[in-house]
Amino acid sequence: MKNNMMCDLETGICGPGGGGDTVMQFIDLSAPQKKVDLYYVTDPICSHCWALEPVLRRFEALYGHYFNAHTVMGGLLENWDGFADTTNGITSPADVAGHWREVGDHSRMPIDGGLWHDNPIESSFTPSRVFKVIHKQNPELANTFLRRAREALFAFNRNIAHDDLLIDLVNKVGLNGDDIVKQSKLPEADTSLQEDFQLVRQLGVRGFPTIVMLNEEKKGVKIVGARALEQYMAALQQMLPGENLQPKKQQNLQSLIQKEKLLFSREIEEFYAIEQKDVEVFVSEQMANTNYEMKEVLGERYITIIG
Repeated sequence: MKNNMMCDLETGICGPGGGGDTVMQFIDLSAPQKKVDLYYVTDPICSHCWALEPVLRRFEALYGHYFNAHTVMGGLLENWDGFADTTNGITSPADVAGHWREVGDHSRMPIDGGLWHDNPIESSFTPSRVFKVIHKQNPELANTFLRRAREALFAFNRNIAHDDLLIDLVNKVGLNGDDIVKQSKLPEADTSLQEDFQLVRQLGVRGFPTIVMLNEEKKGVKIVGARALEQYMAALQQMLPGENLQPKKQQNLQSLIQKEKLLFSREIEEFYAIEQKDVEVFVSEQMANTNYEMKEVLGERYITIIG
């Protein structure tokens, strides 16, 4: 046959194909090679890290295909013996509550903080060790656990250093809570946590949240504190100067909530770049065929999947 025959997917017309220059073409279906390592230095009880979650989720969703993300435990509170955060006026557990409320009011990520008066967390190392045990098995589930722990702590005022709650949280991410919490009390878990602390020192990090991006030559950018999306985008572009950064298509809300299970209004606003006043209508349209509940905590709305 003189003409190669083909059916055009766009027009639906079948017939002779194009000229010889389109018969054989080179294609590259591989994902872009990730040349950047992103280290997110954090702690389970870091309120500013909780405030960063809406922006960090969107940044990873849009540009995560350009970097390898690593969540690193920073060790915020070993115990209260001699602990003091003079910058924020914190010398005792009761002092934390007011600071947390300020962060919650400013960020609109709900923070209760009442437990600091009557059920204070004695150490953030306890949930950090649980994170490290899970991380050794499954880094993605470790990040899911960290999210669930922060929801329990900040929004619902529960002490995430207590074994019974930790067991329940681990069970809910699909692992054996009793076994994981027992492992977290072994010397190996502390060694793993200390390795994170050593990495934090190597990265020159002194506060949380801090994001460090490094290239293949181990040179990079350090961003301290919870910042706007544009600053993380600019840092990534600085790390990949010859790259035309292309964001991924955003997930629809149904897919996102199936993964996250719970999202606060502030997170939906950030992820989809919409105004607070438009969230209720947006959710009702996006979730038309999904069983969900819209609830409220500390004056902020959130949605969860039913069942």
